[in-house]
Order: sequence, then C-alpha cells, then structure tokens
Amino acid sequence: MINAFMQTRVSSSRLPSKVLKNIHGLPMFVQQAKRIQQCKKIDKLIVITSTEKSDDILEVICKENNLLCFRGDLNNVLSRYYYAQLAYPCEHAVRVTADCPVIDSTLIDHVINAHLLSNNDYTSNCLKSSFPDGLDTEVISKHALLDAYKYAKKPSELEHVTPYICNNPQKYKLQNIQSETDLSNHRWTVDEPEDFALISAIYDHLYTQNHYFNYQDILHLLSMKPELSSINAQFSRNEGMLKSLKQDKEEGYE
Repeated sequence: MINAFMQTRVSSSRLPSKVLKNIHGLPMFVQQAKRIQQCKKIDKLIVITSTEKSDDILEVICKENNLLCFRGDLNNVLSRYYYAQLAYPCEHAVRVTADCPVIDSTLIDHVINAHLLSNNDYTSNCLKSSFPDGLDTEVISKHALLDAYKYAKKPSELEHVTPYICNNPQKYKLQNIQSETDLSNHRWTVDEPEDFALISAIYDHLYTQNHYFNYQDILHLLSMKPELSSINAQFSRNEGMLKSLKQDKEEGYE
C-alpha cells in the first residue's frame, strides 16, 4: 500500500491562504490533488492539515471534493505525518506539499518505481536539486517514518519531516532521482504573489488543452514565452528550510 500525504495549511506566512487561491474554478490545493490522483502507483491521497480553526475551511473543501482529510499538529508536521500514516496505514508514504499545483503525476510514479525497485528507505528527486522547484516528491518507508518520529528533535526535522532521514545516510538507504538536464533554475512553487502569477499564466496557456499537462509541456511553453520565467526569477529556492536551519542554531542544535 502506497499513500500520498499532501500537507497544507491556510496560515502561510509569506502568502496567507495561498492554497485557497482560485485556479480555473478550483482552490489551488484541489487542483493539485486532482493532478496527484492521476498517479498509477498511489492507492490513496490524504490531505493533511492542522487542527487550528483557520484550517477548518480546508476540511470543508475536502469533503466537497471527495478528498480524504486528516488533521494534526500545526508546527510538528512530522507528527502529523506519523499519525496520518496510523489512520491510513501504508508501507510507503509519498510526501508532497500543497503549494506545488503543477506537480507531475508521471514524475511521482517514476520516483515511486525507483523506490520500490531498489528497496529504499527514502527516495526523492530533491536530495540534490535538478528538477524545477515545485516538482519535489519524497517517498518514505514506514520504518524510516517511524524512526524519524521517534528520534527527530531539531525544529527543521519536525517542520520539514524528512531531514532526520536524509541526514543519516549510514542508517537509511537513500536515492536521489536526477533530471537528465539541470532544470533547478525553474521555480514553479507558490510562496509569493509573483509565484502565483506565473502558475496562473501556465494554467491559462495549458489547462484548456489538457487539464493534466506535464512538466515537459511547461518547459515547451516557457521556451516559446521566456518572459514568463522572469515573473518570479528574483526568489531563491528553499527559503523555508533556511529559516528552519536558522532556528536550529538559535535553539542550540548544530
């Protein structure tokens, strides 16, 4: 059994309520959920949000769109994944975040295939970035997720779920899936208003022809309209993780 857990919340600090923003008639996170549901290797998709009152709306929208929903701790996202996995048991968990509304189901399946074929504890396409930011997919074995829940202590490990596993390669079998061409300069995630402007433009150009356009379709669009990439080019990758690592230091973790 392989379940995908898509973490989301309304209280984003950089772009509040971003996951509720409308993309072609649906909240952004619902559009992303529909894309993930195209995966052939995933048995269930569960939206995992917090128990904060501000996230009540997410549970309501999930019910309206026949999406499974689990609620847990706001800040300890690792514990949210752990208890969600208990509620929806699986041997492998796929971790995705709900601010990536052009995520590619075929690429997710590719990462899952590699994970299963190599009997890995952890497989992703973002241990070393080579795909566009916004296509990140992580697959975690049940054993590794349990270990992380038991032993992770740092703020970065609790908020970002997988750093404990990734930082202990002597304990876990890890694999990174690389793109044949380095595409890491592309930013297709949504953290800033400019990010959403780019995503909206991509949907405007591609959605009517194919609701489930893939990342090659986006690359082709951007090659035809290179001005689109400049919309959010000023922002750097992994700003959230850098903030968490700073908090680690402030709390005395090395």
